[in-house]
Amino acid sequence: MSLVPPPFDTELAAVLESFRGVIEPGLTPEDVEAARRGAAVELVDVTMDGAFEAEDRTVPGPEGAPGVRLLLCRPMTAPVPAPLPVLYHVHGGGLVAGTNRVGVTEPLAWARELGAVVVSVEYRLAPEHPHPAPIEDVYAGLLWTAEHAREIGGDPDRIVVAGASAGGGLTAALALLARDRRGPRPLGQLLMCPMLDDRNDSVSSRQMAGLGVWDRTANETAWTALLGERRGGPEVSPYAAPARATDLSGLPPAFLDVGSAETFRDEVVGYASRIWQAGGEAELHVWPGGCHGFDALAPEATLSRTARAARLGWLRRLLG
Repeated sequence: MSLVPPPFDTELAAVLESFRGVIEPGLTPEDVEAARRGAAVELVDVTMDGAFEAEDRTVPGPEGAPGVRLLLCRPMTAPVPAPLPVLYHVHGGGLVAGTNRVGVTEPLAWARELGAVVVSVEYRLAPEHPHPAPIEDVYAGLLWTAEHAREIGGDPDRIVVAGASAGGGLTAALALLARDRRGPRPLGQLLMCPMLDDRNDSVSSRQMAGLGVWDRTANETAWTALLGERRGGPEVSPYAAPARATDLSGLPPAFLDVGSAETFRDEVVGYASRIWQAGGEAELHVWPGGCHGFDALAPEATLSRTARAARLGWLRRLLG
């Protein structure tokens, strides 16, 4: 029986149609270099018109590995003299592309509203650097951030980890790894359309094949780059694919969101459900008609504005 995909939101459908032939849903290994070039030229004013002081810093990486590059953005005028919350951001890019500038605009917008420091981490990319290189880099960056939080004007007890797409998956993995290593405990985890499951065989992944922005082919390309022949097999680590975790207890409060018309829908819904089943705290939003990354693709669409407001509202409640 063929699977009928859910419809796209009307505004998003029009935008997707306008990008037909420019944005294709199926990333292949041959497309990786082009994706990297596209990410490298993304122009972001990380000072937000002078609202932040920005600094690039290389900090110690995992044992025996190169240093990790962090982008540090501190408000020029803090609302109060006390240490500020820290938003630790993990960029997207399908595990194969991206820098610490990718996707950082939204965390900077949160930080401007809430009075927070932003730390955005850059990690080694697959396939040249397969698992566990990316998550170990992300963890090393968190360790440095927690140990040096006061130095950069932050509060080590109020670090929120956040990421979208591949960065959302790495953020979920980071929360698991920090719990299991008894490392820094984030105050919360904000997972935007997170990439969680290497098995790539959910109903939503099959419904959305060939549609939207990121489909089953792209997903296979990315997970194979990270895991090689282990992808989909029995020995995949939850620190690579958090959906593989058997124990979701003891995690920081989570915010998860995803579109109803995207590949990751079912794995995100399932992950939130299992956090609840483990006695944890999670807020889940399934945006009707949302495609993958819809708020970046169509930032002025009603659905995009609503999604951004929900994330900011959750952060505001979390930080009190």
